[in-house]
Amino acid sequence: MKLPDTGGAHVDGRFVPPFPDPHPKKSSLFWRFVRGWNSWIHVLFAKSYTMKMGEIRTPGLHMYIANELSLVKRIMDGWREFPKHHLLVRTLGPAIGNSVFSANGEDWATQRAMINPAFQHTALSRTLPMMRDAADALVARIAALDLSRPIDIDPLMTHVAADVIFRTLFSRPLDAAGAERIYRGFNRFQRHAQSASMLRFYRLPALGFFGRSRRAAADIHAVFAPIVRERFEAYHAGDRDRPEDILAALLAARHPQTGEPFSLPALMGQVSTIFLAGHETSASAMSWALYCLAEDRVTQDALRTEVVEHAGDAPFSPDALRRMALTRNVFREALRLYPPVAFMPREVTCPTQMRDKDLQPGAMLVVSPWLIQRNPDHWACPHAFDPGRFDDPANKTAAREAWLPYGQGPRVCVGAGFASQEAAVVLATLVRAFDLWPVAGERPEPVSRLTLRPKHGIRLRLTRRE
Repeated sequence: MKLPDTGGAHVDGRFVPPFPDPHPKKSSLFWRFVRGWNSWIHVLFAKSYTMKMGEIRTPGLHMYIANELSLVKRIMDGWREFPKHHLLVRTLGPAIGNSVFSANGEDWATQRAMINPAFQHTALSRTLPMMRDAADALVARIAALDLSRPIDIDPLMTHVAADVIFRTLFSRPLDAAGAERIYRGFNRFQRHAQSASMLRFYRLPALGFFGRSRRAAADIHAVFAPIVRERFEAYHAGDRDRPEDILAALLAARHPQTGEPFSLPALMGQVSTIFLAGHETSASAMSWALYCLAEDRVTQDALRTEVVEHAGDAPFSPDALRRMALTRNVFREALRLYPPVAFMPREVTCPTQMRDKDLQPGAMLVVSPWLIQRNPDHWACPHAFDPGRFDDPANKTAAREAWLPYGQGPRVCVGAGFASQEAAVVLATLVRAFDLWPVAGERPEPVSRLTLRPKHGIRLRLTRRE
């Protein structure tokens, strides 16, 4: 199959947003290192998008990429047999410690049981007012900018997503200085972690990149660590008269066997996981959704019509959000085209056969939403932006089995519903307040590290609607 040369192109009348042109054949060991230094998706070649199972060897790692849906289900359901790979755990350690995202086996099951009650605080009835307030604050920030010039919406999406999760976690908004520190810190963390990972894959010295990623993570933690520490000390001193938020629920959590609470380091790990996973992935997908809406005026106008029809100028209600199917589908399509976590590495723990390959313990087994969600066997015109595909009955199976931006199986992201509601509120609020336009001649370039982000941001022109 010949893949389209993207970058603002149209195929069959549909907008095709940019993605790296796949190489015609698999890269050599040298070029794989060069291309993977900054982004995993830039290593892919044409057959990557259609193969059932691929194999890659580097001096330090034997890797398999499983794209066949039956294999994907087996891997994602087998959380004991195929745990998170130890290299991923080590890479994420400075940012989230041994938390529910990186833990494996019974340790993960115990942590998941401890934190599940905390997510009662993410119910729409509790969080919708916080989401509306954060989205309104975003509109005010944008309105205060010089809109005669293009604006980079990527840091703005980080701020609003981090603001929502800050309000939900800590019962307070996030200020501009904290948002800026988080945005820059996580970009540094990803860049250094990517370099450290590539060097490890080739059995080369880390050259200080792991230390740099640790310092970047510490810079992120500095934004909320004082809040966590103060609340932890107050709680264990007997002061329970605090807001009923996610942090309060985590402080009250107890080990199902021992009855012990989270220690301060363990609590910081859980808070860091919820905060980073809760804002970074949403921010990424919302940035790409806004870019696609700016390029696809027909869909943008239809979304605005839907918002006005169901909400008018009033604050968004749960009933209005339930009726806004196109708004939800725009976000789902952005997640399909630009899954925030493009590659999910697991570890082979015992000799295993998949298709015609014998996998040995220690090998990395990768499930890639980026590849699965762009595979033409699952989706027609897979690289095109087409939110309507989710209303097509022919795509019912694909939407269930070949759409996995939140993962799949027992370890599926517990915050998926929260992220979808947040995105609906933010996208609807922005489209109701502004017209979105692309900047002529500019096309954002996606890069895939720990998460998938635009390399140099996404600049759009916004004009205020009366």
